[in-house]
Amino acid sequence: MLEILSPAGSPEGVIAAAQNGADAIYMGFGEFNARKNAKNFTFDEFGRALEYCRVRGVKTYLTLNTLATDNELPQVAERAKEASRLGIDAIIVQDLGVMSAVRQVVPDVPVHASTQMAVHNLEGAKMAAAVGLKRVVVARELSRKKLAYICKYAPIEIEVFVHGALCMCHSGQCYMSAVIGRRSGNRGLCAQPCRLSYSAVGHAPLYPLSLKDNCLVEYMDDLKAMGVTGVKIEGRMKRPEYSAIVTAIYAKAAHLGRTPSQEDMRVLKKAFSRQGFTSGYYANRLGADMFGIREDDQKTSAALFATTRKGYLNGEFQRVPVRFVGSIAEGKRSKLAAIDDRKNTAVVYGAIPEVAFHKEVTMATLQTQLHKTGGTPFYCAGVKGTVQRGLALSVSAFNEMRRSLLADLLEQRKPAPVRAEGEFAPGEDFSGYAGAPILTVSVMRADQLSLEMEALAPKILYIPATELDFESPMLQRFLENEEIRVVAALPRAIHDNQRKEIADILTRALTQGITEALVGNIGQIQFAMSHGMAVRGDFGLNVFNSETLYVLKNLGLKSATLSFELRLAEIRDMSKPINTEIITYGRLPLMITENCIVRNTTGACTCDSFSGLVDRQGALFPVVPEFGCRNVLLNSKKLFMADKSNVIGALGLWGERLSFTTENAVECVTVMRRYMGEGDYKPSGFTRGLYYRGVE
Repeated sequence: MLEILSPAGSPEGVIAAAQNGADAIYMGFGEFNARKNAKNFTFDEFGRALEYCRVRGVKTYLTLNTLATDNELPQVAERAKEASRLGIDAIIVQDLGVMSAVRQVVPDVPVHASTQMAVHNLEGAKMAAAVGLKRVVVARELSRKKLAYICKYAPIEIEVFVHGALCMCHSGQCYMSAVIGRRSGNRGLCAQPCRLSYSAVGHAPLYPLSLKDNCLVEYMDDLKAMGVTGVKIEGRMKRPEYSAIVTAIYAKAAHLGRTPSQEDMRVLKKAFSRQGFTSGYYANRLGADMFGIREDDQKTSAALFATTRKGYLNGEFQRVPVRFVGSIAEGKRSKLAAIDDRKNTAVVYGAIPEVAFHKEVTMATLQTQLHKTGGTPFYCAGVKGTVQRGLALSVSAFNEMRRSLLADLLEQRKPAPVRAEGEFAPGEDFSGYAGAPILTVSVMRADQLSLEMEALAPKILYIPATELDFESPMLQRFLENEEIRVVAALPRAIHDNQRKEIADILTRALTQGITEALVGNIGQIQFAMSHGMAVRGDFGLNVFNSETLYVLKNLGLKSATLSFELRLAEIRDMSKPINTEIITYGRLPLMITENCIVRNTTGACTCDSFSGLVDRQGALFPVVPEFGCRNVLLNSKKLFMADKSNVIGALGLWGERLSFTTENAVECVTVMRRYMGEGDYKPSGFTRGLYYRGVE
């Protein structure tokens, strides 16, 4: 059976979801969850919520799905312990370091990979299983065919988002809110700049980054057939009534096989929509039709919400099966026993039956009375017993016995399971690289290479695998230069149907002497290694703490790029068990999008002539093409740290990277010379990024 997983941003949200058919509820507790602005729960509220769900057979999942610093990891571990003691059924994580800490302190609690981990292919699902995760919430950008392929071969449970807000960017790879406003989506405080209007040169302002809400309610049978374990509804920031409405409609579709009616769809839209819904990713119909904005219609929703709220506050969803056994015999106290789905048992004795003068007790009477479980979480799944003829027992006596029996079972279901606990033990402290960091360079296009760049000899050149033209004399110059190590940079998103293309490139690259790959997703690590490549980690892995570095070291990585959302002080204090680098120059990538911004905005594939998007303040955010007809949205300002070489040199870093995106070959060389201590180049309107400001 498909598990319906519903959101709760408050204690009332738990009731709303549970009373409308949710099989599981996910919620935040404390500060380390991706919806910090939701009401969330106090310790006492969280405990009561878990008991409320446990009694009713509803699973509970804790969201610890944000990036955490070294200083925060002990607190994260303590939150995991508290949740385990209270009986949480699983913990959802994004950060590999958080995963490591959680597994240390609560080894009996299953851990799930958040969609923020950006798992979008079979290799990613396999890697999630390999590091000990039980379930992975896959990327929302997957089509039905791609999802079915993962489900067929993945050695791990698969969960799919089926309803609610869609991010324009691949989850976990959006840095826009952080870079332009210090509110990090990876830290639970996304300001949703994607919902604002932007314009392109020659085009009116539109909302090219604001997707409609996802809606896959009509595909429940499809998802069940392909082996999906759970379907997830987004909305911890929304009202409890929203969770109730959406959960009820999806529960009917998933559990009862009911095709959603026109009225169901109308109700879903009234609860919340952005000019309707989309199933574009799942149906593989990308394009402008997937976009929409919120049009407030609170008046039409008020009556719906009021009715919905009254229903879940006054009702009781009966989901827990109970089997009864009764015995009515002359001269003996009447007896009822019950057993629930967890093998809890209860026995109760009542009055001695009297001789029947008018209406005698029969098995039919017993059946009728024991099916009256309304107002409780239980439903009668069967009645057995013996009833002697010619005896009578009052209805009130039956009612009292039944109530007592079910109350006993209810109490037995309350206690949380007793689990093992460990202590969080950070890895051994490694101060990092002792000398000055080496200079590494990444280019976006092969035409950014030049003889002058080769003469400057960066220690490492990261070049996109898709830009490796081995017939190019220029590339051969770099390959033949013994001072330069050329590394193939893999696309951050590689769907399974694109894997062969990249595999063929890596096979060819190996024959040309390229033996290392730069990867930005956990689904690429084993993939690159299986093609003979040593692996270096890119910024897309979101390395935010020392524990993540230990995980990556154990997975065999040679180096890792630290998150550019970290402050320099945090970078300095990190233990560095493998070589680490940071980006110190360039337009930081704000988004990687599956939906082509260029085609949706202009109506044509004009990547080469599309300058980018302009916000309401007139800032231009360049849009550049990415493998697979994807886009990368770049920051309007360039990161510049050349005049901070003394500071960078004191951080224990192995490397500092110059990231060239929109620069031409001449500009690349000019910037390199400045970072080598020559010239006085400084970009106009530059930024220090988040290295001093940090993120919330």
